[in-house]
Amino acid sequence: MTNLFSLEGKVGIVAGLANENSIAFGCAKALQQAGAEVLVSYGTPKAERFVEPLRGEMGDPELMLCDVQDDAQLDALFERAKQKWGRIDFVVHSIAFAPLEDLHGRVVDCSRDGFSLAMDISCHSFIRMAKRAEPLMPEGGALFNMSYYGADKAVDNYNMMGPVKAALESATRYLAAELGPQGIRVHAISPGPIRTRAASGLREFEALAVDGETRSPLRRLATVQDVGSAVVYLASDAGRALTGLTHYVDAGHHLRF
Repeated sequence: MTNLFSLEGKVGIVAGLANENSIAFGCAKALQQAGAEVLVSYGTPKAERFVEPLRGEMGDPELMLCDVQDDAQLDALFERAKQKWGRIDFVVHSIAFAPLEDLHGRVVDCSRDGFSLAMDISCHSFIRMAKRAEPLMPEGGALFNMSYYGADKAVDNYNMMGPVKAALESATRYLAAELGPQGIRVHAISPGPIRTRAASGLREFEALAVDGETRSPLRRLATVQDVGSAVVYLASDAGRALTGLTHYVDAGHHLRF
């Protein structure tokens, strides 16, 4: 009997690894455990000492430095995937950034430069990765990004990242429509509060996390492993009829807003 959830023989990129708490780490582990081979990128040289010790838990993948604002590094990442495999079956984009002075202030007060930088790194970089992935997916594939419920509702202290993530979710739908004829599926994953390095930049994040633990229907937070499991399902043949969706992997926390 065919295992619809198996990713044996599948290959792809996981971008955005920072440390053991990263959503990218949960995704890389889950994809490898399902049988896939991954190429993993991290964003800054400072992250290398945190990500190198994680190799073993991810199946000893090749690690590459890739600052998504540097087109040469982005090109090199996809060129390496082409050299290794000749194709890719999935890309996981787990990357977001906003300057703290803009993130901690009101949306109406955010600077032009801060908003542009957040949009470029958190949203447009996904579009740039999709463009590079398309020719490497001649038989179809799946693209993933990470969003948050603040894209849909005004969540206290999420501030400027709300409009940025709303743009990312909209881009997900448009890319799904444009790339669907080639068999390429596109999804946004919306975890609830997870204690990651990126989340620590949000003001009053711990209060949001405690709210998730006490008010989510499942009375817990999702984990990076939960997110990874969702990506495996959507990347596998079990998810072959799904595209253009935002998937809430948040123990039901979005129901409480």
